[in-house]
Amino acid sequence: MRKGHLDSNCRYLAVQKALTAEGEIENIVLKGWVRTVRSGKGVTFLALNDGSSMASIQVVIDASHPDHEAVSAIGTGAALEVEGDLVASPAEGQRWEVKAARITMVGEAGHDYPLQKKRHSFEFLRTIAHLRPRSNTFGAVFRMRNALSFAVHKFFQERGFLYVQTPIITANDCEGAGEMFRVTTLDPRNPPLENSQIDWREDFFGEKTGLTVSGQLQAELFATAFSKVYTFGPTFRAENSNTSRHVAEFWMIEPEIAFANLQDDCKLAEDFLRYHVIYTLENCGEDLQFFNDRIEKGLIDKLEKLAKAEFHVLPYTEAISILQKSGENFAYPVEWGLDLQSEHERYLTEKVFDGPIFVVDYPAQIKAFYMRLNDDERTVAAMDLLVPRVGEIIGGSQREERYDILKMRMDAMGVPSEPLAWYMDIRRWGSCPHAGFGLGFERFLMYVTGMENIRDVIPFPRTPGNAQF
Repeated sequence: MRKGHLDSNCRYLAVQKALTAEGEIENIVLKGWVRTVRSGKGVTFLALNDGSSMASIQVVIDASHPDHEAVSAIGTGAALEVEGDLVASPAEGQRWEVKAARITMVGEAGHDYPLQKKRHSFEFLRTIAHLRPRSNTFGAVFRMRNALSFAVHKFFQERGFLYVQTPIITANDCEGAGEMFRVTTLDPRNPPLENSQIDWREDFFGEKTGLTVSGQLQAELFATAFSKVYTFGPTFRAENSNTSRHVAEFWMIEPEIAFANLQDDCKLAEDFLRYHVIYTLENCGEDLQFFNDRIEKGLIDKLEKLAKAEFHVLPYTEAISILQKSGENFAYPVEWGLDLQSEHERYLTEKVFDGPIFVVDYPAQIKAFYMRLNDDERTVAAMDLLVPRVGEIIGGSQREERYDILKMRMDAMGVPSEPLAWYMDIRRWGSCPHAGFGLGFERFLMYVTGMENIRDVIPFPRTPGNAQF
Protein backbone atom coordinates (compact mmCIF):
# COMPACT_ATOMS: atom_id res chain seq x y z
CA MET A 1 0.00 0.00 0.00
CA ARG A 2 1.36 3.43 -0.91
CA LYS A 3 1.87 5.70 2.06
CA GLY A 4 1.14 9.39 1.91
CA HIS A 5 -1.68 11.84 2.21
CA LEU A 6 -3.81 13.05 -0.67
CA ASP A 7 -5.01 16.64 -0.58
CA SER A 8 -8.06 16.85 1.68
CA ASN A 9 -9.97 18.54 -1.15
CA CYS A 10 -9.12 15.77 -3.59
CA ARG A 11 -12.06 15.03 -5.87
CA TYR A 12 -13.11 11.46 -6.52
CA LEU A 13 -12.03 11.60 -10.15
CA ALA A 14 -8.49 12.45 -9.01
CA VAL A 15 -8.66 9.59 -6.52
CA GLN A 16 -9.63 7.19 -9.28
CA LYS A 17 -6.69 8.32 -11.42
CA ALA A 18 -4.32 7.94 -8.46
CA LEU A 19 -5.61 4.43 -7.83
CA THR A 20 -5.15 3.43 -11.43
CA ALA A 21 -1.56 4.59 -11.30
CA GLU A 22 -0.53 3.76 -7.75
CA GLY A 23 -2.88 1.21 -6.17
CA GLU A 24 -4.09 1.35 -2.57
CA ILE A 25 -3.47 4.54 -0.58
CA GLU A 26 -3.13 5.07 3.16
CA ASN A 27 -4.56 7.98 5.10
CA ILE A 28 -6.83 9.56 2.51
CA VAL A 29 -9.28 12.35 3.35
CA LEU A 30 -12.52 12.75 1.37
CA LYS A 31 -15.47 15.10 1.75
CA GLY A 32 -18.94 14.67 0.33
CA TRP A 33 -22.62 13.92 0.89
CA VAL A 34 -24.19 10.64 1.95
CA ARG A 35 -26.25 9.02 -0.79
CA THR A 36 -27.21 5.82 1.05
CA VAL A 37 -26.68 4.17 4.42
CA ARG A 38 -26.74 0.36 4.94
CA SER A 39 -26.09 -1.57 8.14
CA GLY A 40 -25.72 -5.27 8.79
CA LYS A 41 -23.62 -7.86 10.70
CA GLY A 42 -21.85 -5.21 12.74
CA VAL A 43 -20.79 -3.20 9.71
CA THR A 44 -22.18 0.07 8.32
CA PHE A 45 -21.70 1.09 4.70
CA LEU A 46 -22.00 4.70 3.54
CA ALA A 47 -22.11 5.72 -0.14
CA LEU A 48 -20.32 9.09 -0.30
CA ASN A 49 -20.46 11.35 -3.34
CA ASP A 50 -18.89 14.74 -4.01
CA GLY A 51 -20.51 15.40 -7.41
CA SER A 52 -17.38 14.93 -9.51
CA SER A 53 -18.64 11.69 -11.04
CA MET A 54 -21.68 9.47 -11.22
CA ALA A 55 -20.15 6.82 -8.96
CA SER A 56 -20.11 7.16 -5.20
CA ILE A 57 -17.35 5.67 -3.06
CA GLN A 58 -18.19 3.17 -0.35
CA VAL A 59 -17.09 3.94 3.19
CA VAL A 60 -16.90 0.96 5.57
CA ILE A 61 -17.23 1.35 9.35
CA ASP A 62 -16.90 -1.91 11.27
CA ALA A 63 -18.24 -2.70 14.73
CA SER A 64 -14.88 -2.00 16.41
CA HIS A 65 -14.96 1.64 15.36
CA PRO A 66 -15.54 3.82 18.46
CA ASP A 67 -18.20 5.85 16.67
CA HIS A 68 -19.98 2.92 15.05
CA GLU A 69 -23.33 3.46 16.78
CA ALA A 70 -23.33 7.19 16.05
CA VAL A 71 -22.38 6.51 12.43
CA SER A 72 -25.27 4.12 11.94
CA ALA A 73 -27.63 7.02 12.71
CA ILE A 74 -26.23 9.24 9.94
CA GLY A 75 -28.97 10.13 7.49
CA THR A 76 -29.08 10.40 3.73
CA GLY A 77 -27.96 13.85 2.61
CA ALA A 78 -25.55 14.53 5.47
CA ALA A 79 -22.21 16.17 4.68
CA LEU A 80 -19.20 14.25 6.01
CA GLU A 81 -15.43 14.34 6.14
CA VAL A 82 -13.94 10.84 6.11
CA GLU A 83 -10.35 9.84 6.82
CA GLY A 84 -9.09 6.31 6.32
CA ASP A 85 -7.34 3.88 4.01
CA LEU A 86 -8.38 3.37 0.41
CA VAL A 87 -8.28 -0.39 -0.12
CA ALA A 88 -9.41 -2.99 -2.62
CA SER A 89 -13.07 -3.86 -2.16
CA PRO A 90 -14.27 -7.47 -1.94
CA ALA A 91 -17.77 -6.42 -3.01
CA GLU A 92 -19.01 -6.89 -6.56
CA GLY A 93 -19.50 -3.83 -8.75
CA GLN A 94 -16.77 -1.71 -7.18
CA ARG A 95 -13.01 -1.91 -7.11
CA TRP A 96 -12.20 0.30 -4.13
CA GLU A 97 -13.61 1.37 -0.79
CA VAL A 98 -12.52 3.45 2.19
CA LYS A 99 -11.92 1.72 5.50
CA ALA A 100 -12.80 4.60 7.82
CA ALA A 101 -10.59 5.61 10.73
CA ARG A 102 -12.28 8.93 11.46
CA ILE A 103 -15.64 10.38 10.45
CA THR A 104 -16.56 14.01 11.07
CA MET A 105 -20.11 15.26 10.70
CA VAL A 106 -19.93 18.52 8.74
CA GLY A 107 -23.64 19.07 8.22
CA GLU A 108 -26.55 16.95 9.42
CA ALA A 109 -29.60 16.01 7.34
CA GLY A 110 -32.74 14.94 9.16
CA HIS A 111 -35.36 12.37 8.22
CA ASP A 112 -37.29 15.10 6.39
CA TYR A 113 -34.55 15.37 3.75
CA PRO A 114 -36.56 15.17 0.48
CA LEU A 115 -34.22 12.87 -1.44
CA GLN A 116 -34.61 9.76 0.69
CA LYS A 117 -35.75 7.53 -2.17
CA LYS A 118 -33.53 6.51 -5.07
CA ARG A 119 -36.07 7.46 -7.74
CA HIS A 120 -38.25 10.56 -7.89
CA SER A 121 -40.34 11.93 -10.74
CA PHE A 122 -38.87 14.84 -12.68
CA GLU A 123 -42.01 16.81 -11.86
CA PHE A 124 -41.34 16.44 -8.13
CA LEU A 125 -37.66 17.28 -8.52
CA ARG A 126 -38.53 20.55 -10.27
CA THR A 127 -40.26 21.61 -7.05
CA ILE A 128 -36.96 21.19 -5.19
CA ALA A 129 -34.62 22.62 -7.83
CA HIS A 130 -32.23 23.65 -5.06
CA LEU A 131 -31.69 20.00 -4.14
CA ARG A 132 -32.15 18.11 -7.41
CA PRO A 133 -28.46 18.47 -8.47
CA ARG A 134 -27.72 15.85 -5.79
CA SER A 135 -29.77 13.23 -7.62
CA ASN A 136 -28.08 10.91 -10.12
CA THR A 137 -29.97 12.19 -13.14
CA PHE A 138 -29.38 15.86 -12.50
CA GLY A 139 -25.81 15.30 -11.41
CA ALA A 140 -25.26 13.81 -14.86
CA VAL A 141 -27.18 16.60 -16.60
CA PHE A 142 -25.18 19.39 -15.03
CA ARG A 143 -21.82 17.68 -15.41
CA MET A 144 -22.58 17.39 -19.12
CA ARG A 145 -23.78 20.99 -19.23
CA ASN A 146 -20.46 22.03 -17.70
CA ALA A 147 -18.42 19.91 -20.12
CA LEU A 148 -20.26 21.16 -23.19
CA SER A 149 -20.12 24.79 -22.06
CA PHE A 150 -16.35 24.40 -22.00
CA ALA A 151 -16.44 22.69 -25.40
CA VAL A 152 -18.35 25.62 -26.94
CA HIS A 153 -15.56 28.03 -26.02
CA LYS A 154 -12.90 25.49 -26.99
CA PHE A 155 -14.39 25.05 -30.47
CA PHE A 156 -14.50 28.76 -31.25
CA GLN A 157 -11.22 29.72 -29.57
CA GLU A 158 -9.34 27.02 -31.51
CA ARG A 159 -10.69 28.57 -34.72
CA GLY A 160 -9.74 32.16 -33.95
CA PHE A 161 -13.18 33.50 -32.97
CA LEU A 162 -13.49 36.47 -30.62
CA TYR A 163 -15.83 35.98 -27.66
CA VAL A 164 -18.04 39.07 -27.34
CA GLN A 165 -20.46 39.79 -24.51
CA THR A 166 -23.54 41.41 -26.03
CA PRO A 167 -25.95 43.44 -23.87
CA ILE A 168 -28.67 41.83 -21.80
CA ILE A 169 -30.63 45.09 -21.64
CA THR A 170 -31.54 46.39 -25.09
CA ALA A 171 -33.91 48.73 -26.89
CA ASN A 172 -34.10 46.43 -29.93
CA ASP A 173 -36.30 43.39 -30.51
CA CYS A 174 -34.17 41.31 -32.86
CA GLU A 175 -36.93 38.83 -33.64
CA GLY A 176 -39.69 41.44 -33.92
CA ALA A 177 -42.18 39.22 -32.12
CA GLY A 178 -42.88 41.66 -29.30
CA GLU A 179 -42.15 39.07 -26.61
CA MET A 180 -39.58 41.04 -24.61
CA PHE A 181 -39.55 41.42 -20.85
CA ARG A 182 -39.71 45.12 -20.00
CA VAL A 183 -36.92 46.77 -18.01
CA THR A 184 -38.10 49.97 -16.32
CA THR A 185 -37.73 52.10 -13.21
CA LEU A 186 -41.06 53.88 -13.73
CA ASP A 187 -43.70 53.70 -11.02
CA PRO A 188 -46.23 51.15 -12.35
CA ARG A 189 -49.00 52.83 -10.34
CA ASN A 190 -48.32 56.30 -11.67
CA PRO A 191 -46.20 56.27 -14.85
CA PRO A 192 -45.59 59.52 -16.75
CA LEU A 193 -48.01 59.88 -19.64
CA GLU A 194 -48.11 61.76 -22.90
CA ASN A 195 -51.30 61.58 -24.96
CA SER A 196 -52.47 58.73 -22.70
CA GLN A 197 -49.34 56.71 -23.53
CA ILE A 198 -46.39 55.97 -21.28
CA ASP A 199 -43.66 58.54 -21.83
CA TRP A 200 -40.59 56.30 -21.97
CA ARG A 201 -38.34 59.36 -22.21
CA GLU A 202 -38.81 59.65 -18.45
CA ASP A 203 -37.50 56.14 -17.88
CA PHE A 204 -33.95 55.27 -16.76
CA PHE A 205 -32.59 54.79 -20.28
CA GLY A 206 -34.78 57.45 -21.89
CA GLU A 207 -36.53 54.92 -24.12
CA LYS A 208 -38.41 51.62 -23.96
CA THR A 209 -36.01 48.80 -23.09
CA GLY A 210 -36.23 45.09 -22.37
CA LEU A 211 -34.25 41.89 -21.84
CA THR A 212 -32.58 40.69 -25.00
CA VAL A 213 -34.01 37.92 -27.16
CA SER A 214 -30.75 37.60 -29.13
CA GLY A 215 -27.24 39.02 -29.29
CA GLN A 216 -27.13 38.69 -33.07
CA LEU A 217 -27.46 42.33 -34.13
CA GLN A 218 -24.61 43.46 -31.88
CA ALA A 219 -22.52 40.42 -32.86
CA GLU A 220 -22.85 41.47 -36.51
CA LEU A 221 -21.20 44.78 -35.64
CA PHE A 222 -18.25 43.01 -34.05
CA ALA A 223 -17.94 40.60 -36.98
CA THR A 224 -17.33 43.58 -39.28
CA ALA A 225 -14.35 44.50 -37.10
CA PHE A 226 -12.94 41.11 -36.00
CA SER A 227 -14.11 38.84 -38.87
CA LYS A 228 -15.17 35.92 -36.62
CA VAL A 229 -17.02 36.36 -33.33
CA TYR A 230 -19.43 34.46 -31.10
CA THR A 231 -21.74 35.12 -28.19
CA PHE A 232 -22.73 32.63 -25.52
CA GLY A 233 -25.06 34.01 -22.92
CA PRO A 234 -28.58 34.27 -21.51
CA THR A 235 -31.52 35.39 -23.62
CA PHE A 236 -35.13 35.94 -22.65
CA ARG A 237 -38.55 35.42 -24.24
CA ALA A 238 -41.78 36.61 -22.61
CA GLU A 239 -43.79 33.86 -24.28
CA ASN A 240 -46.65 32.48 -22.21
CA SER A 241 -45.97 28.88 -23.13
CA ASN A 242 -45.91 25.77 -20.95
CA THR A 243 -44.59 23.27 -23.46
CA SER A 244 -41.66 20.93 -22.85
CA ARG A 245 -39.53 22.99 -25.26
CA HIS A 246 -40.01 26.52 -23.89
CA VAL A 247 -38.59 28.47 -20.97
CA ALA A 248 -38.48 32.23 -20.45
CA GLU A 249 -34.73 32.33 -19.83
CA PHE A 250 -32.31 30.25 -21.87
CA TRP A 251 -28.76 30.37 -23.23
CA MET A 252 -27.91 31.01 -26.86
CA ILE A 253 -24.76 30.33 -28.88
CA GLU A 254 -24.53 32.78 -31.80
CA PRO A 255 -21.48 32.98 -34.08
CA GLU A 256 -21.13 35.59 -36.84
CA ILE A 257 -18.60 35.37 -39.67
CA ALA A 258 -17.62 38.12 -42.11
CA PHE A 259 -16.84 37.56 -45.80
CA ALA A 260 -19.12 34.53 -45.69
CA ASN A 261 -22.23 33.29 -47.52
CA LEU A 262 -24.93 30.76 -46.68
CA GLN A 263 -22.77 27.81 -47.69
CA ASP A 264 -20.05 28.95 -45.30
CA ASP A 265 -22.68 29.28 -42.58
CA CYS A 266 -23.91 25.73 -43.16
CA LYS A 267 -20.34 24.41 -43.06
CA LEU A 268 -19.68 26.14 -39.74
CA ALA A 269 -22.93 24.76 -38.28
CA GLU A 270 -22.07 21.24 -39.45
CA ASP A 271 -18.56 21.45 -38.00
CA PHE A 272 -19.94 22.84 -34.74
CA LEU A 273 -22.56 20.14 -34.24
CA ARG A 274 -20.29 17.28 -35.24
CA TYR A 275 -17.50 18.57 -32.96
CA HIS A 276 -19.75 18.74 -29.91
CA VAL A 277 -21.31 15.34 -30.49
CA ILE A 278 -17.85 13.80 -30.77
CA TYR A 279 -16.72 15.74 -27.70
CA THR A 280 -19.67 14.32 -25.77
CA LEU A 281 -18.84 10.78 -26.83
CA GLU A 282 -15.16 11.14 -25.94
CA ASN A 283 -15.41 13.10 -22.69
CA CYS A 284 -18.74 12.32 -21.02
CA GLY A 285 -18.73 8.54 -21.17
CA GLU A 286 -19.94 7.70 -17.66
CA ASP A 287 -22.83 10.16 -17.68
CA LEU A 288 -23.68 9.39 -21.30
CA GLN A 289 -23.95 5.70 -20.46
CA PHE A 290 -26.36 6.58 -17.65
CA PHE A 291 -28.59 8.50 -20.07
CA ASN A 292 -28.37 5.67 -22.59
CA ASP A 293 -29.45 3.12 -19.97
CA ARG A 294 -32.05 5.14 -18.04
CA ILE A 295 -33.37 7.98 -20.23
CA GLU A 296 -33.16 7.21 -23.97
CA LYS A 297 -32.35 3.71 -25.16
CA GLY A 298 -30.03 3.90 -28.16
CA LEU A 299 -28.78 7.41 -27.32
CA ILE A 300 -25.11 6.53 -27.84
CA ASP A 301 -25.86 4.86 -31.18
CA LYS A 302 -27.80 7.96 -32.22
CA LEU A 303 -24.87 10.24 -31.42
CA GLU A 304 -22.30 7.95 -33.03
CA LYS A 305 -24.40 7.85 -36.18
CA LEU A 306 -24.70 11.66 -36.27
CA ALA A 307 -20.95 12.07 -35.76
CA LYS A 308 -20.34 10.12 -38.99
CA ALA A 309 -23.37 11.30 -40.97
CA GLU A 310 -23.48 13.15 -44.25
CA PHE A 311 -25.29 16.49 -43.91
CA HIS A 312 -27.61 16.93 -46.90
CA VAL A 313 -28.76 20.28 -48.28
CA LEU A 314 -32.40 20.61 -49.35
CA PRO A 315 -34.04 23.76 -50.76
CA TYR A 316 -37.29 24.65 -49.01
CA THR A 317 -39.26 24.46 -52.27
CA GLU A 318 -38.06 20.91 -52.85
CA ALA A 319 -38.85 20.00 -49.23
CA ILE A 320 -42.45 21.15 -49.71
CA SER A 321 -42.73 19.06 -52.86
CA ILE A 322 -41.43 15.94 -51.09
CA LEU A 323 -43.86 16.41 -48.22
CA GLN A 324 -46.83 16.99 -50.52
CA LYS A 325 -46.07 13.82 -52.46
CA SER A 326 -45.39 11.72 -49.36
CA GLY A 327 -48.94 10.51 -48.85
CA GLU A 328 -48.57 11.20 -45.12
CA ASN A 329 -51.54 12.56 -43.18
CA PHE A 330 -49.85 15.46 -41.42
CA ALA A 331 -51.65 17.35 -38.67
CA TYR A 332 -50.41 20.67 -40.07
CA PRO A 333 -50.89 21.71 -43.70
CA VAL A 334 -48.01 21.61 -46.15
CA GLU A 335 -48.04 24.58 -48.49
CA TRP A 336 -45.39 26.77 -50.05
CA GLY A 337 -45.15 29.88 -47.90
CA LEU A 338 -45.89 28.14 -44.58
CA ASP A 339 -43.19 27.28 -42.07
CA LEU A 340 -42.24 23.65 -41.52
CA GLN A 341 -43.56 22.01 -38.35
CA SER A 342 -41.75 19.41 -36.23
CA GLU A 343 -43.70 16.56 -37.84
CA HIS A 344 -42.55 17.72 -41.28
CA GLU A 345 -38.95 18.11 -40.16
CA ARG A 346 -38.86 14.68 -38.56
CA TYR A 347 -40.40 13.05 -41.65
CA LEU A 348 -37.67 14.54 -43.82
CA THR A 349 -34.81 13.55 -41.49
CA GLU A 350 -36.09 10.13 -40.45
CA LYS A 351 -38.06 8.79 -43.42
CA VAL A 352 -36.46 10.49 -46.43
CA PHE A 353 -32.78 11.17 -45.64
CA ASP A 354 -32.23 9.11 -42.48
CA GLY A 355 -29.86 11.76 -41.23
CA PRO A 356 -29.30 15.50 -40.74
CA ILE A 357 -30.29 17.99 -43.42
CA PHE A 358 -30.06 21.71 -44.05
CA VAL A 359 -33.28 23.18 -45.40
CA VAL A 360 -32.31 26.39 -47.19
CA ASP A 361 -33.85 29.32 -49.07
CA TYR A 362 -37.08 29.90 -47.19
CA PRO A 363 -39.88 32.22 -48.36
CA ALA A 364 -39.00 35.81 -47.49
CA GLN A 365 -42.46 36.41 -46.02
CA ILE A 366 -41.91 34.02 -43.09
CA LYS A 367 -38.36 35.04 -42.19
CA ALA A 368 -36.77 37.99 -40.39
CA PHE A 369 -35.95 41.33 -42.01
CA TYR A 370 -32.19 40.89 -41.70
CA MET A 371 -31.95 37.78 -43.90
CA ARG A 372 -30.42 38.30 -47.35
CA LEU A 373 -32.92 38.46 -50.22
CA ASN A 374 -32.14 35.94 -52.95
CA ASP A 375 -32.07 36.85 -56.63
CA ASP A 376 -35.56 35.38 -57.14
CA GLU A 377 -36.85 38.07 -54.71
CA ARG A 378 -39.19 35.44 -53.23
CA THR A 379 -36.81 33.65 -50.91
CA VAL A 380 -34.06 34.54 -48.48
CA ALA A 381 -30.69 32.91 -47.78
CA ALA A 382 -31.84 31.21 -44.59
CA MET A 383 -31.07 27.74 -43.28
CA ASP A 384 -32.37 25.40 -40.62
CA LEU A 385 -30.35 22.36 -39.58
CA LEU A 386 -32.71 19.47 -38.88
CA VAL A 387 -31.74 16.25 -37.10
CA PRO A 388 -33.64 12.99 -36.55
CA ARG A 389 -35.92 12.69 -33.47
CA VAL A 390 -35.86 16.44 -32.84
CA GLY A 391 -36.25 18.46 -36.02
CA GLU A 392 -34.73 21.94 -36.05
CA ILE A 393 -31.67 22.31 -33.83
CA ILE A 394 -29.85 25.26 -35.49
CA GLY A 395 -31.25 28.23 -37.41
CA GLY A 396 -29.26 30.82 -39.32
CA SER A 397 -28.87 32.90 -42.43
CA GLN A 398 -26.67 35.04 -44.58
CA ARG A 399 -27.37 38.59 -43.42
CA GLU A 400 -28.53 41.32 -45.79
CA GLU A 401 -25.42 43.43 -46.35
CA ARG A 402 -26.93 45.80 -48.97
CA TYR A 403 -28.20 49.00 -47.40
CA ASP A 404 -30.98 49.77 -49.91
CA ILE A 405 -32.41 46.26 -49.87
CA LEU A 406 -32.25 46.07 -46.08
CA LYS A 407 -34.12 49.38 -45.86
CA MET A 408 -36.72 48.11 -48.34
CA ARG A 409 -37.21 44.89 -46.34
CA MET A 410 -37.58 46.77 -43.06
CA ASP A 411 -40.15 49.13 -44.55
CA ALA A 412 -42.12 46.26 -46.05
CA MET A 413 -42.19 44.42 -42.71
CA GLY A 414 -42.99 47.48 -40.62
CA VAL A 415 -39.65 47.53 -38.80
CA PRO A 416 -38.77 51.15 -37.86
CA SER A 417 -35.37 52.06 -39.27
CA GLU A 418 -34.57 54.98 -36.97
CA PRO A 419 -33.96 52.88 -33.80
CA LEU A 420 -31.74 50.59 -35.90
CA ALA A 421 -29.72 53.32 -37.59
CA TRP A 422 -26.59 51.97 -35.88
CA TYR A 423 -27.28 48.51 -37.30
CA MET A 424 -27.75 49.90 -40.80
CA ASP A 425 -24.55 51.95 -40.58
CA ILE A 426 -22.37 48.89 -41.13
CA ARG A 427 -24.10 48.55 -44.52
CA ARG A 428 -22.85 52.06 -45.38
CA TRP A 429 -19.21 51.82 -44.31
CA GLY A 430 -17.17 48.80 -45.34
CA SER A 431 -20.07 46.42 -45.82
CA CYS A 432 -19.34 42.82 -46.70
CA PRO A 433 -21.27 39.56 -46.99
CA HIS A 434 -21.62 37.96 -43.57
CA ALA A 435 -23.59 35.16 -41.97
CA GLY A 436 -24.35 33.49 -38.67
CA PHE A 437 -26.59 31.12 -36.78
CA GLY A 438 -28.15 30.55 -33.39
CA LEU A 439 -28.24 27.38 -31.30
CA GLY A 440 -30.27 27.15 -28.12
CA PHE A 441 -27.89 25.50 -25.67
CA GLU A 442 -30.70 23.80 -23.73
CA ARG A 443 -32.19 22.35 -26.93
CA PHE A 444 -28.80 20.87 -27.73
CA LEU A 445 -28.47 19.44 -24.22
CA MET A 446 -31.86 17.78 -24.61
CA TYR A 447 -30.59 16.13 -27.77
CA VAL A 448 -27.34 14.75 -26.30
CA THR A 449 -28.86 13.62 -22.99
CA GLY A 450 -32.23 12.34 -24.19
CA MET A 451 -34.00 14.49 -21.59
CA GLU A 452 -37.47 15.33 -22.87
CA ASN A 453 -38.23 18.57 -21.01
CA ILE A 454 -36.15 21.71 -21.36
CA ARG A 455 -36.82 22.51 -17.70
CA ASP A 456 -34.64 19.54 -16.78
CA VAL A 457 -31.45 20.72 -18.53
CA ILE A 458 -31.21 24.22 -17.02
CA PRO A 459 -30.35 24.72 -13.34
CA PHE A 460 -33.30 26.94 -12.39
CA PRO A 461 -36.03 27.02 -15.07
CA ARG A 462 -37.96 30.25 -15.55
CA THR A 463 -41.48 29.53 -16.77
CA PRO A 464 -44.85 31.30 -16.54
CA GLY A 465 -45.67 31.63 -12.86
CA ASN A 466 -42.34 30.20 -11.68
CA ALA A 467 -39.24 32.16 -10.63
CA GLN A 468 -38.97 30.70 -7.14
CA PHE A 469 -35.35 29.67 -6.89
